[in-house]
Amino acid sequence: MADMAGPVLIVEDDADVRAMLRVLLEDDGYSVIEAADGETAIARTVSEHPDLIVLDLRLPRRHGLEVCRIVRQASNVPIIVVSAQADSADVVAALEVGADDYVTKPFVGRELSARIRALLRRASDRGSVHELFRVGDLEIRPADGVVRKGTDTIQLTRTEFRVLCELAEHMGAVLSRDQLLERVWGYEGGDDSRTVDAHIRRLRTKIEDDPSNPRVLVTVRGLGYKLGVDA
Repeated sequence: MADMAGPVLIVEDDADVRAMLRVLLEDDGYSVIEAADGETAIARTVSEHPDLIVLDLRLPRRHGLEVCRIVRQASNVPIIVVSAQADSADVVAALEVGADDYVTKPFVGRELSARIRALLRRASDRGSVHELFRVGDLEIRPADGVVRKGTDTIQLTRTEFRVLCELAEHMGAVLSRDQLLERVWGYEGGDDSRTVDAHIRRLRTKIEDDPSNPRVLVTVRGLGYKLGVDA
């Protein structure tokens, strides 16, 4: 059974899909609440504090992308976006505004369940690394969940923080997209690089002086990313 303090919020305008997701999640032991449109999704997030949101993008009243952006401004709740098109620009946009992961329709129930478990496990993991990492004027405290740039505290989502910590724990080493997918998202043999790249871009907007010319979170062409030690 799932060990959760709050429910999973299903945001889906198709009643049949919503019912299917409810059965799937309740069979896995989760408490479930629902919203059939974007406005209701935002209201239920504020009033009921879900532990995770499964968010369809094509919603009435407010598009799922706008819901994602509004929720992310106020909360670090994990968000899994659901899209009917794997190559949809909306998926990339959702990742850019703070979604943690995505699945495409039609999806396999086991896949969605696995991704929910992985996100909730990461959300509840406060970390046991007590080391302090520094690179340039960036300070990373994994155990405290704190990142500072100079005297400013940087606000990161849980997934952004885990990406940064993973790179910090391997300071100076190059981690491939596949390695980051496995270590941060829990994918084994995953080949979708968009999720990683979107989080790297968001991190750069927050930790780099000039995100278009990164000196801290560096791309090693053809290999992956590393946290620069000489920044």
